[in-house]
Amino acid sequence: SSLSRTLRHFYPLAGRVVPPRGPSPDAKFQIRCLDGDSVPLTLAESSDDFRQLSGDQPRGFGRVYGLIPQLPPTDDGSIPLLALQITVFPDQGVSIGVAVHHVACDDSSSIHFVKSWAAAAAACNAEVLSESPLSPLPPLCDPTVIADPDGLYYKILTEMQNLKPAGPPPAPLDLPPVGAEQGDAVIASFLIGREQIDRLKQGAMARAGTTGATHVSTFVVACAFAWACLVRAQAGFYAGKKSAHLLFSVECRGRLEPPVPAGYLGNCLRPCFVEVSMSDLIKDDDGVFAAAEAIGRAIKGLEHGILKGAEGWLQKIVSLTPERPMSIAGSPRYRVYDADFGWGRPIKVEMTSIEKTPGTVSLAESRDGGGGGIEMGLVLPKRDMDEFARAFVMASSFLGT
Repeated sequence: SSLSRTLRHFYPLAGRVVPPRGPSPDAKFQIRCLDGDSVPLTLAESSDDFRQLSGDQPRGFGRVYGLIPQLPPTDDGSIPLLALQITVFPDQGVSIGVAVHHVACDDSSSIHFVKSWAAAAAACNAEVLSESPLSPLPPLCDPTVIADPDGLYYKILTEMQNLKPAGPPPAPLDLPPVGAEQGDAVIASFLIGREQIDRLKQGAMARAGTTGATHVSTFVVACAFAWACLVRAQAGFYAGKKSAHLLFSVECRGRLEPPVPAGYLGNCLRPCFVEVSMSDLIKDDDGVFAAAEAIGRAIKGLEHGILKGAEGWLQKIVSLTPERPMSIAGSPRYRVYDADFGWGRPIKVEMTSIEKTPGTVSLAESRDGGGGGIEMGLVLPKRDMDEFARAFVMASSFLGT
């Protein structure tokens, strides 16, 4: 009952996206919701070791991948948006797998759905379920709240369609993709503690000086730390390259004019591009701070217009693909460990979609909540994961920890 109640508010997720039939100023992707639409829910049982599977240490990615539902195929070109899987580990625990198609919504909306479902489930467990508005915030299912006076929607849609004849972007050379079919792919988590975060911020602010030309935050220094470690872990691929690239999404809801409500259900993001000299990034004692300065400047630059240069974003992403940019998924501000279904805080939250794009690192707050640390998640071939762990320990040693 908690799921059905939640879906009544998040009803677009039970529908399907229908692509536009052709390019025109009025052509738009539409979410089609029909009577009888439903969300596939798989119930499964596993004999795997729940404690080991929910740890931080490297685990075979295939073991975790089996806990994630697959979006069902369709025959009419429409795109299903949500699938769920509940896996019971007898006498050990429960896993809740959520698959949301990115065309439906961004990470902010996905976490909003999960937290709302969790709140409804907790209310059921406490026998206080009512028809009162969902906690923490009812979703707003109205795409018209996003103003588009410059017609960016149609311009970017046309750009996407023009890319089709050329096929998919070229894959990075010399480095095989990480996939569920790779037997040696592992998933692991690394924790940066509050004291490390504070030292990183202090170093970043000292490098930036008093000009105010850069932005320093927990997100910035965590990204910088992960970037420096990943480049060292995959040194063979990056050897000889003059520059390293970073790509992450920026939340636009509160940055648009007029601002979009925080509960908006959909995608409201823009990409942020960062480039830094490879020679600066790989310096043992200063590489993290060089990365933090570059990331902070890129974020600071958004103050000059959150949609500035939008017409070139897609082409730039495609052109950077062979360079294997590191990308970031998630954010500690989403507070994923606050999703309590009535059983307490989750033991482990994984963002398995990072496997699809090599070089992606997920970020979340540490499970202890108030400790102020950051949890990084990665999926890499076993050898690269071992190298990342070594780079992580080395980088931590320069912080005096």
